[in-house]
Amino acid sequence: MTETARAVVQTAARTLEMQEFPIPSTGADDGLLRVEACGICGSDVETYRGALGGDRPPFVPGHEILGRIEKIGDAAAARWGVRPGDRVAVEILLPCRACQHCLTGGYMSCPNKRTSYGVTPVDVAPHLWGGYADYLYLHPNAILHKVRGDLPADLAVMFNPLGAGVRWALHLGQVRLGDTVVVLGSGQRGISAVIAARTAGASKIIVTGLEQDAEKLALAREFGADHTLVVDGADAVDVVSAVHDLTGGRLADVVLELTPMAHQPITDALGIARHGGRVVLAGLKGRAAIPVVTDEIIGKGLTVVGAYSVDARGYVEAIRIIESEQFPLQKLHSATFGLEDAEQAIRTLAGETDVAGATHVTISPTAPGRN
Repeated sequence: MTETARAVVQTAARTLEMQEFPIPSTGADDGLLRVEACGICGSDVETYRGALGGDRPPFVPGHEILGRIEKIGDAAAARWGVRPGDRVAVEILLPCRACQHCLTGGYMSCPNKRTSYGVTPVDVAPHLWGGYADYLYLHPNAILHKVRGDLPADLAVMFNPLGAGVRWALHLGQVRLGDTVVVLGSGQRGISAVIAARTAGASKIIVTGLEQDAEKLALAREFGADHTLVVDGADAVDVVSAVHDLTGGRLADVVLELTPMAHQPITDALGIARHGGRVVLAGLKGRAAIPVVTDEIIGKGLTVVGAYSVDARGYVEAIRIIESEQFPLQKLHSATFGLEDAEQAIRTLAGETDVAGATHVTISPTAPGRN
């Protein structure tokens, strides 16, 4: 084992640097993960562009982390139920495990969480806090989930976007048998929400996307969407009118708003939800002030829910779906890049390269370079 690890560090908006850090020593209560793959999230794209926290101190990006246990202390091994060589998925959050929220199952609301994977500055020892690296430090408070070791890494690492689809559609959206579901946004989490809604027995699923999302919308249909709507360009449709027509005026039981930075979908989400329906907001908007007609929420008796990240239940159920091999999830994967090509990988998912319609992109330390 080498004494240093490579890591991609974001030092400013659209600026990534390859740096090396010492492999951290570990004790009885922590460990070290050898990263196999790290998925790229839409929030990674917006952070790279500077729209989400672009002014934060230098950090190692990457919070969709899959890897093998390289080193593990005895106490940590007993707590996590793992041993060297086991494959695990790593959650983003590092809760304190001691506050009232943590002790009663609400660890996502932990007020004491100060570090999270993929955002912690590199000047916080031991530096390796993100998945765009050879190794990841496993803090004693990390939350790990075992994953079958024989699955392709690019498939197994989908636990995060699929977990988001499960949590946002089923746990927060409460999709039930026979529901009509509208998913605003056709990225990897939008398609994951389609999969989740279909497993729950939704009777009608409608997905929106941009003109440039033709390949993604085709995948959405393949994974269970009944209708797809293009909301820009020459063939743009009015979402509210289209959903009204497709549902015979009944509108949607559940609406998932998953678009990054766009404002109009918030208004559309309220307009297409039926009286008594549920709207789940998960698309980050860079803290922009967006006008909302609250009378629409009141007049329709809507339940509007904010979707914060993914919890253990969502991850566990997503891993079960992946391990069942029930869905051809490999069709979602678009490309794998090495660490040295991290910028190209992010720009590929962002649609800034000549690779059209990329849906799921991963970074792997062992992948060959593409330069």
